[in-house]
Formats: sequence, structure tokens, C-alpha cells
Amino acid sequence: MRTDPTDNGGMFIGRRPGTAPVRYRSLIAPGSALRRRIDGAIAAFVGLCMVLLNLLFFGPIPAAGLWLGGRTQYETGNLGVGLVVSFASIMIMLFGGLMVLKRIDQVWILIRRAAGHDQRTGILTPVFSTATVIAALAFTVWLLGFAGLGPMLAPSS
Repeated sequence: MRTDPTDNGGMFIGRRPGTAPVRYRSLIAPGSALRRRIDGAIAAFVGLCMVLLNLLFFGPIPAAGLWLGGRTQYETGNLGVGLVVSFASIMIMLFGGLMVLKRIDQVWILIRRAAGHDQRTGILTPVFSTATVIAALAFTVWLLGFAGLGPMLAPSS
């Protein structure tokens, strides 16, 4: 008699649709050690590409959107149109970049599985967090060392 709530979807009268236990196929034979090492190196390269693509979110993508808006404002003579183009282009590029990153993350999972790891989740969240920390540190160095706040904080003679 099946009375385990996790086995019958939480009800004792039968199973709700879509709540059957997950049954995975049998594991395929692992590749050679060299093949797994190569797949691991490819996965590391894909991870590095994800970090670099994430870093584009904090500088080049917004700068490109502002440049497009500035060119539009210059050509049309209308500031409102330039602002709309800037905002729309930045949002399109950011969300497009996130879509690309999500697909690269799925590829990374498949490569890690091919390398012999039981990979079920991606690295998009840690990669985005790492890129955010790198961008924040770079901005802080720029702001304090090269831009506005550095000369104000230094003692004047």
C-alpha cells in the first residue's frame, strides 16, 4: 500500500498528474581520461567567456546605448527621442546579453556532464556575482584614483 505522501503527490487517493517520481536513464559509459580533461578545459574556457561577457554589462553595453542615444539626439535635434533610444537600446542589449548567457550556461552544463561531473545547475549566478564584484572594484579604483573623489580626499599642501 502506498501511503508515503511524497510517493503519491501528498494525497492518499491517487497521484496528481505530473508528480510521478523522476526516473533517469542509465548512465552512459564515461569517456577516456584525456577526453574528460579536454572537456574540463573547454568548460573552463566557456566559464571565462561568461565572465568576460558579464563584464560587458558594466561598461561597454551602457556606453554603446548612450552613444546611440546621443547620435539620435544629434540627428533629430530632439532630446526626448535620444533618451528613449538610449533607454530602449540599453535594455535590449542587456536582456539580449542575459539570453545569450543563459544559453551559454546550458552549454556549460552539458560540457561539464561530458567531462564526467554530475552537473545539474549552472554557474550563471556565481559568474554574475563575480563579474559584479570585479566591476564594483574597478569602478571604485577609477572613482577614487582617477576621477572625482581622489583629488578631493588627498591632503592639499
